[in-house]
Amino acid sequence: MLGWKLLLQHAAPNALHDSGARFDPPKCDDDTRVEVIGEIMGWIQDRDPPQRCLCLTGAAGAGKSALQQTIAERCAEKNVLASAFFFSTADFTRNIVAPIIPTIAYQLSRINPLLRYCIVAAIEDDPLVFSKSLRAQIESLITRPLLQYQEKSGADLRDIPRAILIDGLDECANEDHQAELLTAIKDGFLNESLPFRLFIASRPEWAIRTALAAGGCFHGVAYQIQLSDKYDATADIRRFLWRKLLDIGARSSDPQAQPPFWPTLQDLEILVRAASGQFIYAATVIRFVSERRGSPVNRLNTILNWTSGNNQRSNPFAPLDLLYANILSKAKEAYDAADINGHDFLLLLNAYRLNMDRNNDHIVQDLDHLLCSEHDAHVWFLSDLRSLITTEAYPNHRASGQQLLQLRMYHKSFLDFLSDQSRSKELFFPKSEAVWKTFIGSIMQPLHGTPAMSTVDA
Repeated sequence: MLGWKLLLQHAAPNALHDSGARFDPPKCDDDTRVEVIGEIMGWIQDRDPPQRCLCLTGAAGAGKSALQQTIAERCAEKNVLASAFFFSTADFTRNIVAPIIPTIAYQLSRINPLLRYCIVAAIEDDPLVFSKSLRAQIESLITRPLLQYQEKSGADLRDIPRAILIDGLDECANEDHQAELLTAIKDGFLNESLPFRLFIASRPEWAIRTALAAGGCFHGVAYQIQLSDKYDATADIRRFLWRKLLDIGARSSDPQAQPPFWPTLQDLEILVRAASGQFIYAATVIRFVSERRGSPVNRLNTILNWTSGNNQRSNPFAPLDLLYANILSKAKEAYDAADINGHDFLLLLNAYRLNMDRNNDHIVQDLDHLLCSEHDAHVWFLSDLRSLITTEAYPNHRASGQQLLQLRMYHKSFLDFLSDQSRSKELFFPKSEAVWKTFIGSIMQPLHGTPAMSTVDA
């Protein structure tokens, strides 16, 4: 059938939760993320939830994709998975919005032959439907075929699989397209005639933040789980590392790696602290230590003692460095394109890093001060760094009735990345230059009668 062939041509098989292209995808380890998984599955299985869209946001490496994969597999087991789509920056077949509606339509068509017939008939009636807007595609490929299926079969649409999962919205290449997709989801999938639950996971980037904010298309429509803030993963990470390291040791031929002598509790706690509550650090450690060509004891010691000055050939943090470099490069590019005052993005970022090294007095209004007192300048400076950095109320301190904010970096390893030229490479900013330029700024532009962001030791 022509319509079926066209649907397959426009879908993205690599984006499926069980795609061979995503072999051995990350997922939650046993006995981890129990509370948040329970919350999400309970919401999906609720036949009449107050909100039919859930947005999961969290820092880079917080474990969002692992949660999505776990939820997808559990939904499939319970026969409530309608569709799953995993975006990926690195895969050109699934880093754009074009294939998402056809891919969802393909997965829906596999529910039963009659629904497949209705979807294929819609394509054959309008073979150019794939060139239309996302909202029009939802109407043509999903809404109308489902209503036709209901009319022909007499079935209750609430009985069909209801969970539609979209992972990594931030990995879609174009921010405007991300926003378009969210609007289309709200207008198309969340109308009262359809039974779906939309579960969307993303770093807290511009499109999802705007959609959830007051006046955004999801405000009051979707509820949000802020993974990095609501659920402390420290205990889960400790269990994950302990179990994985014991398993690696038990399978190793190195007698030093045999339980119960390895790993030590001291080593475990060092790793847990370094993870800063983010699963990506723990997963990076396990991936490096589990390499078969070498002793796991030696490889773990490499991580525990690793510094750029040790002349070690392998960098155990290479996957982390790639993640940080990608986020930081894109943020710098966006900032440089919008900034008309010639401010140095890396200088401002590293001024904060140095100030955090010195003490905890890192107030974002000081950053506005260095940006020539532009109101809320930090908002757009940090706009593309929200998956690495957040702001929170500065305790017990107000200026002219205004609540001051302080900066918090989600990852200790990100601070390590910024301070190590061998890791950050062209994104490295020399400490001496940052200290000097920040000191000059503090002299030239005093804030509230005190030096702004001074990083010079007394």
